[in-house]
Amino acid sequence: MSDAISLVPISPAGHRMRRHRKRRRDGLQCLTMELRETEIGVLIGKGLLQECDRSDPNAITIALYEFLDRYLRA
Repeated sequence: MSDAISLVPISPAGHRMRRHRKRRRDGLQCLTMELRETEIGVLIGKGLLQECDRSDPNAITIALYEFLDRYLRA
């Protein structure tokens, strides 16, 4: 019977819940943030983000992770 259960596809909601639970186990939280242009400018000024990537959400996320790791990690 366990073979039949493993063949059932996992719904998108099930995948989200699994990711949520893994983050909680790892001590992480998923947040949505709004950044001001001046805050993005600080990331550029600190050399964490290139000026040409100012509008790239993925590049901003990576720069913000680096900022948090550099300045908040205990």
